[in-house]
Amino acid sequence: MQFTISVTINAPARTVYKAWLSGKEHSKMTGGKATGSARVNGRFTAWDDYVVGRNVELRPSKLIRQAWRTTEFKSGQEDSILQIKLHPKGKNKTKVVLTHSNLPKSDLHYKKGWKEHYFQPMKEYFG
Repeated sequence: MQFTISVTINAPARTVYKAWLSGKEHSKMTGGKATGSARVNGRFTAWDDYVVGRNVELRPSKLIRQAWRTTEFKSGQEDSILQIKLHPKGKNKTKVVLTHSNLPKSDLHYKKGWKEHYFQPMKEYFG
C-alpha cells in the first residue's frame, strides 16, 4: 500500500531539504529528537528513536528517498520507502509531496501521523 500527501511550506526548497537531513534542524522542525545524515546510505533517527532508516537517494533541494521503519514494524517486515519531492513555488515557498510506500494496509494510520507530527510542526517552524 502507498499514499501521497502534500503541503506548502514557507521556505525555499534548499532550506527544507537541509532541515530534513540535519539531525539538529529536524529535531527543531518536528519537536522530536533526531539524528541525520546528508549522504546516501547514511543512517538517521527521528522522534526519539521511534523512526530509524537510511538515505537511499538524495538530489539536493529536489528529492529525498529513504528506507524508513518505526518501532511498530514487525520483526522481518521490510522497510517502507519514504519519498519527499520538493517543488519550489516562487522564491520562498516549497510544495512538499510525500509518498510513503511498501506498507501493509494496517499502516494507513501513518498518513494521519505525517500530517500531525510533520506537516503541522513544519508549517509552524518555517512560519
